Amino acid sequence: MNIRAKIFGGVDPAEEPLLPPKKPKGVRFDQLNSVSVRRESRDRLNSRIEDRHRLVGERSRVTHNGANLDVELVNLSGGGAMISASFEPMLWDRVDLHLGDHGTIECAVRWIRDGNIGLEFAHETRLDWPSDQVAIVLRHVIERTFPHIAFPKSDERQAPSSPATAPTEAERERVNEHRASSRHPLIWNGTLHHDFQSDPVRVRNISATGAMIEINGQVRVGGEPLLELSPAVSLSATVEWAVGDQVGLRFHSPFDMNLLAESRPTIATSNWTPPTYLESKVEKEESSDDHWGRLNLYQLKQELDGFLKH
Repeated sequence: MNIRAKIFGGVDPAEEPLLPPKKPKGVRFDQLNSVSVRRESRDRLNSRIEDRHRLVGERSRVTHNGANLDVELVNLSGGGAMISASFEPMLWDRVDLHLGDHGTIECAVRWIRDGNIGLEFAHETRLDWPSDQVAIVLRHVIERTFPHIAFPKSDERQAPSSPATAPTEAERERVNEHRASSRHPLIWNGTLHHDFQSDPVRVRNISATGAMIEINGQVRVGGEPLLELSPAVSLSATVEWAVGDQVGLRFHSPFDMNLLAESRPTIATSNWTPPTYLESKVEKEESSDDHWGRLNLYQLKQELDGFLKH
């Protein structure tokens, strides 16, 4: 402050007070960042991205050729698993891996070595409902999400077959079984709101009572998160189990499968990227879709149209 200027003029006292205002110290009620928290030491790692692939002493069960077998889970993450087992499957054999309630996922054998078996998870979201209900839901989903794939209008459909040319019940069952086994290429994603945070998730399978999701963040068993599939579809649930990055959810109320038409799935990519711990063991192939028997959207459209005519 210039004292001479204060005495002889030149400075408006209102512009420059004799005593400057004090700066507040300590905690302010309206600013959370004014609270100082002392730490004994700094965090040395990010626990949300630490390696959770390796499992120790984790047991599970698989179904292969109709037989249920106990196995050891060695790794489980990134769309695949490594198990240690005594049975000897063939490459590309189908195996159901059971992780818990709502936690059955179809896998394909990708490699076999020294008693260890590498499994690739099915890419698409498994819909655990009767095949006729799944067909109706898939049709609605495609019409809403992929409108460029046109279905014929109801008046353009073929008339029912005459009794002389109508298929027998056995033939109809074989056709329906084939169509029910055809694989759709759709993947449902969502957001899990839990423990004051939100994480993107991939829905591995879903039914009226629960779901299995894949998530990168840590999830507390026994917690009650909210699974959001779209702004219009949210499901309250309880975490039943968590193994690696796979989590089993039990819904608090039955889920209406028709609500899936309100959400927007994505299309499974044609090329699968194996988890890091499998990369050196998986042989490179041009495409695995032929092994899975997965349909593209155009083929799925034709299958659904034929299925719903019966």
